[in-house]
Amino acid sequence: MTADTHFLPAGNDDLQVELRGQVLWLTITRERRRNAISPGVFQGISDGILYTRRDASLRAIVLTGEGDKAFCAGADLQAGDPFLVDYANPFGPAADLFRLARQSTVPMVARVNGACFAGGMGLMAMCDLVVAASHATFALPEIKVGIFPAQVLALLQHLLPRRVLVHMCLTGAALSAEEALALHLVNSVAADLDREISQLLDRLAAGSPVAIRRGVYMLKKIESMPFEEAVSFAEGQITLFSQSADAKEGLAAFNQKRAPAWPGR
Repeated sequence: MTADTHFLPAGNDDLQVELRGQVLWLTITRERRRNAISPGVFQGISDGILYTRRDASLRAIVLTGEGDKAFCAGADLQAGDPFLVDYANPFGPAADLFRLARQSTVPMVARVNGACFAGGMGLMAMCDLVVAASHATFALPEIKVGIFPAQVLALLQHLLPRRVLVHMCLTGAALSAEEALALHLVNSVAADLDREISQLLDRLAAGSPVAIRRGVYMLKKIESMPFEEAVSFAEGQITLFSQSADAKEGLAAFNQKRAPAWPGR
């Protein structure tokens, strides 16, 4: 299947959807509001993730913010009450988006181009890979406005050491990009962010589409499994990996000392 821009999600005033080759770019376009989260942001990202399920040719999703000041500053605190709850609906928009990202088998890459605060930490953490600008900062400042970074903890508790996470939650203290790198919260830090992203996307494009999609699925599934359950699950998965056309082409290419031409199935 090839990408057809006619069927791309339309995006909205708060989030731009753009197809660049085999990569879907989702850009929060609220620079004047430090790319704060709005209903349109949630909807646009969700639509983008769902679109990748319909197009097997897509190799990655890049999530970023407009400009160079902020990736996402969290909820928009000046747009009414951002914490209103629909008591008839037990599923909130942030949690629903995190669930949807968890189900995605297309690698999601966060391009952190500046401040990554509060709910923005959740958007970053739900991605599989993170590239940060050298001036990026990371913080959970909710305590300063009388609340707590509750929903993002479901993601961050697996990414940060316990003492660091507790300190960030209780003080609102920020991490620099280099500190985030040292803690393995991000994969790389770059002065030339676009060059670093381009190199990462090239490396993803060089791999087997089948192995990457099924591999992302497997990584997410085994994360919370006990050892015996995880190793049993892996036993079945390796059989499926080996039966794909990509696996057969990869082995042939290796033996013939040539670059593989992935069939993607």
